Amino acid sequence: MSTLLVSQINPFLEYCVIEKGLSKKTVENYRHYLLVFRDWLESAGLGTLSPIQLTPEHIWDYRVFLADKLIEEETEKTLKRDTQAYHLVALRAFLRFLVKRKVPCLSPDHIDLPKREPRHIKFLNLDQLELLLAQPKSDTLTGLRDRTIMEVLFSTGLRVSELVGLDKNQISFTSGEISVTGKGGKTRPVFLNERAVFWLRNYMQSRKDEDSAIFIQEGNRRRNNGSRRLTARTVQRIIKKYAQELDLTVKITPHTLRHSFATDLLSNGADLRSVQELLGHASVATTQIYTHVTNKQLKEVHKKFHGG
Repeated sequence: MSTLLVSQINPFLEYCVIEKGLSKKTVENYRHYLLVFRDWLESAGLGTLSPIQLTPEHIWDYRVFLADKLIEEETEKTLKRDTQAYHLVALRAFLRFLVKRKVPCLSPDHIDLPKREPRHIKFLNLDQLELLLAQPKSDTLTGLRDRTIMEVLFSTGLRVSELVGLDKNQISFTSGEISVTGKGGKTRPVFLNERAVFWLRNYMQSRKDEDSAIFIQEGNRRRNNGSRRLTARTVQRIIKKYAQELDLTVKITPHTLRHSFATDLLSNGADLRSVQELLGHASVATTQIYTHVTNKQLKEVHKKFHGG
């Protein structure tokens, strides 16, 4: 086994795929972050370091590099703290892999993560949501598709990557359920409300093609690989277009509809654990970003039962 630290990156990525079963996107992100680390090592004259030669001082210098790293030269915009943390999480996972393989190296515990920036969740209230959903002209197949996309996103809380990966055989109109494979290859059911079922059924019945994908490019447009399946980027552009027509103050993306889904559930009394399951979060800690709702609920519970 080679003793160069950088030579262990590819074996780590293979381990992530074969043994850990991580998603393609996660592995791509790890690759990106670790190649940034590799390039920094080489630029600092440290490309020949062995794993055991990596020191806490090197890690500190790398953190300084990340904090100063420019992403926009003209505005001197630097990496956000959350993005810096992603780089360090990848590096820590890499070192844990080396420990697991009994390669002498710096302990992963020497990598501290920067304090995360508070997340400000952007979501739509029901009036804004109704305005957005009404934007597509549903008398055309493209408009019908776009309306259906937004109805399904709000009804299910799907990630856009999960939405574009859906096939017709995953839908049960009888039960109003869709079986979805999310992050980490985990399968979960998501649920269509009556309105989403109505729009999805209309869209499916209006289609004359035999494509297995639920959401496709209309006409003869195809991607380079011959597929008509919509990409996540295309769905983002679709929603951005309708949002710009409305000129709402909230920046609207597919994830805004996911946030709106979770906010609506919690506002109407759903518990955090149930919302965690519906969103496909691995940990309830991730779902706790919706404190703008849960804190309000706790205050109301306190006032109701302990207000005297």
